Amino acid sequence: MVSRRAFAGGFGALTLSCCAGAPPEAARPVAAAQPMPATPPVVSEQADLARQPAQPWEPFLAGVRQEARRGGVSEATLNRALSNLRPNQRVIELDRRQAEFTQTWTQYRDGRLSQTRLENGRRQFAENRALLGQIQSRFRVDPRVVVAIWGLETSYGGFTGNFNVIEVLATLAWEGRRAQFFRAELMAALRVLDAGNVSFERMRGSHAGAMGHPQFMPTSFERLAVDMDGDGRRDIWDSRADALGSIANYLARSGWRDGEGWGHEVTLPPGFDTSLADHRNMRPIRDWAAMGVRRMDGRPVSGAGEAAVIIPGLSRGEGQAFLVLHNFMVIRRYNPSNFYALVVGLLADQVG
Repeated sequence: MVSRRAFAGGFGALTLSCCAGAPPEAARPVAAAQPMPATPPVVSEQADLARQPAQPWEPFLAGVRQEARRGGVSEATLNRALSNLRPNQRVIELDRRQAEFTQTWTQYRDGRLSQTRLENGRRQFAENRALLGQIQSRFRVDPRVVVAIWGLETSYGGFTGNFNVIEVLATLAWEGRRAQFFRAELMAALRVLDAGNVSFERMRGSHAGAMGHPQFMPTSFERLAVDMDGDGRRDIWDSRADALGSIANYLARSGWRDGEGWGHEVTLPPGFDTSLADHRNMRPIRDWAAMGVRRMDGRPVSGAGEAAVIIPGLSRGEGQAFLVLHNFMVIRRYNPSNFYALVVGLLADQVG
């Protein structure tokens, strides 16, 4: 159990979604087939606003229709999804003006581990205990982590985004900053729609095209969404079973190790070489124990496997440190950010 001292300083009063309706520093496509950096490359605002799409909208849309038709999407779906579609200027503005990440670790941690989010997480875990038990049996993933990701992504389904996903992805594929990525996601979204998993009207998501309770990008939906409730559709918008099962499947397919934790807070010895603190620097746990890394109760860290030491606030002089295991890296597959993965782990420790 993580020491409660990790939460010194209190909790923020406002519960924020990590993706849909998120603050600018967290805005990104979540759970994409190829994870993208948590913060897009910073470019000058002047250069960003001067960029022009490679071609006019109508020829672009005609090309999309032709490509999707070749890929097997029905004419009925294409007519429903693409007819009268126009670029969404608000989406372009949000995409171009994403702020560079500026929060400290303490600010990020306390802002997301609000008392409201903790209490709602405990309630959701208790109310969905039977379903979570089924998910754990099927996917061999810690259900507390599933609930924690759900809580961070959409505040337990409280806000999943209200943008038309087809419109968003078409706009971003046309606008051109990451055209190849978003065109592939647009094609996947059209296939998801054509398969009957969701209606056109209900296919809503974030301003980056992330969808439903898990905030899956369409390519991740195709690979990893599951029909947990057995109704013949993979519905991550309105089926809690499908949504939570899909999060668990994502983690399982990313290499989750059943029965292992994600890590825990530690104390470091005086003079510890902070250049060793890197999530990629996995070493036998016994090596860290020999260096003087201790649990919060003073005992040496122990275990047969490998782990890394990370100090998330090191660049800002914040000293809180963690020993993280393989499953921490699995959580990072969902969002490649140490801040995010640590908050998921800390929230998971508190909800179940």
